[in-house]
Amino acid sequence: MVTEKRTVLLVGGAGYVGSVITGHLLRKGWHVRCLDQLIYKNESCAWPYLSVPQYEFMQGDIRDPRFAHQALKGVDDVVILAGLVGDPITSKYPDESHAINRNGVASFIDAMQHHPVDRLIFVSTCSNYGLVEEDKAVDENYPLAPLSLYAKHKVEMEQKILGLKGKAGFHPTVLRFATAFGLSSRMRFDLTVNEFVRELHLGKELLVFDPKTWRPYCHVRDFARAIEEVLRAPTSKVAFEVFNVGCEENNFTKLMVVEEIMRHIPRSKVTYQERGADPRNYRVNFDKIRRVLNFTPEISVQQGISEILAALSQGLFDHVEEQRHFFGNYEIFLPTARIPDLKRAG
Repeated sequence: MVTEKRTVLLVGGAGYVGSVITGHLLRKGWHVRCLDQLIYKNESCAWPYLSVPQYEFMQGDIRDPRFAHQALKGVDDVVILAGLVGDPITSKYPDESHAINRNGVASFIDAMQHHPVDRLIFVSTCSNYGLVEEDKAVDENYPLAPLSLYAKHKVEMEQKILGLKGKAGFHPTVLRFATAFGLSSRMRFDLTVNEFVRELHLGKELLVFDPKTWRPYCHVRDFARAIEEVLRAPTSKVAFEVFNVGCEENNFTKLMVVEEIMRHIPRSKVTYQERGADPRNYRVNFDKIRRVLNFTPEISVQQGISEILAALSQGLFDHVEEQRHFFGNYEIFLPTARIPDLKRAG
């Protein structure tokens, strides 16, 4: 069993999911080093942790080997979340997506082989399953059929990592995340549950494409718990394994999500339209992670809707439109990064 007093490198640790994982691991006793390029001008997500002695922040580009080797010094485990996340942003920036999500991640994995790292967790996506015609919940062995550039690069990196068996000195695990929802210090309102809740809370008419298509959903805090479980698990259970992360109870159609929100806002205006630009349709089976790691998400879609509505009603997100680049993956800013002198804060 792995003990807590280890240093975990979160690559992309200041993002929507990463900032939640950061807080969770720090509370559980880990040391956390965050490497993030801050391409969404999301530097404020690191601020709450800067006074924590167990936290280090490093701004850097994973495409640059200098940053990779600097960030990897003295770490025990690595979690790769970094990249352009989501179908729209990768479609808008295909060259940058190829350079970061594929080449950057690949070179970072190569750099790991020059450091005594124990574990690698690569965060992938259930979008890799693409369009599942039959009405079944697919497991980790179901053929992958990525439709977007985002998912295609994730599949390539999965294959690269799993192909290192017998060659790498570290022990990798691939986690295919369901669609995220819930509150975060780098809140995103371009994700289905979060977006639908905000639009209807504001009294806007919501246009929903392909309302009967299925997606699995998982709260960001449950993703953090899943990362912890993999870090703690015996290597024999997780090395070179792939896990879907979520639960069957949070498999929802878009129509079902809207219906849950309308329990809180019954007079909402919603219009439905078929044949939207995103044809993905997949329900997912999560038996493996429950069986092997005894992991089950704790937070339902219904609970997530309630917490987001509570935050909105208290005026905590009244400036989304003025800071649109921060509250969604709409555009990227590639800053000039620098190699800092890594010292523990505090």
